[in-house]
Amino acid sequence: MVVKAVIPAAGYGTRNLPVSKAVPKEMFPICGKPALHYIVDEAVAAGIREILIVVSRGKNAILDYFDRAPELEQHLQAQGKSDVAEQLAMPDVHIQYVRQPEALGLGMALKLAQPFVGQDPFALLLPDDLLTDNAVTLKRMIRAFKVYRRPVIGIKTVEDETLLRNYGVIRGTPITTGMTRIEEIVEKPVDKPPSNMAVIGRYVLPAEIFAFIHKDKRGAGGEIQLTDALQEWLETAELYGMNIKSPSYDISKMEDYLALQNYYLNREGGIR
Repeated sequence: MVVKAVIPAAGYGTRNLPVSKAVPKEMFPICGKPALHYIVDEAVAAGIREILIVVSRGKNAILDYFDRAPELEQHLQAQGKSDVAEQLAMPDVHIQYVRQPEALGLGMALKLAQPFVGQDPFALLLPDDLLTDNAVTLKRMIRAFKVYRRPVIGIKTVEDETLLRNYGVIRGTPITTGMTRIEEIVEKPVDKPPSNMAVIGRYVLPAEIFAFIHKDKRGAGGEIQLTDALQEWLETAELYGMNIKSPSYDISKMEDYLALQNYYLNREGGIR
């Protein structure tokens, strides 16, 4: 069973400066809740019971948010604001943290998560990418992992080829409806991307992936890339992609961030 998840939240948030200098992008508000809360809710809805959040210096707001505030709860109860106090309830999941000393890429964040993961398979959720499907995608990916026992990553068609340089991009062959056997994966191709299928920030991975993450191997941007580890994995074993049907929003992009706000403001039932 996949009951562990890793959420990397140690990046500088350079695309969101200057505000991300003071407010972690993972804590950007979306209709009253920070973006990271939605990611944690998604993990819990998919059956995750233990979460490791990889943080860095200046991200204490994340730890404070998911901690209890008994004095505030008591104050609200005393003021007759029990309905407001109920909004402070956190997801029913065990959360722990590890600090990443340098922002050296997703691969480095994962290496720090290795003691937490142990020998278990795990989900990896990138908090930049928010999905609005109530964890349907993540549940499907976990089911696919149980079938194939190989890494399963989220992929999505990107029509504008000029945007592919911002993503990991795969080349592969469809094998069943919604599933692709990946033959190549490239991180942020400068030119001639292998296809228009981009990697979206959802993964289900076996613990064996750690053997392919090398601290002394730098990839795109001078960082330790998970994409490079997955490409090396492909030399000896299969790698699968699952087409993500849900709308996805990259909150590092202002247009996506505003569109996501609008989605939650206008969906049936209003803000939740």
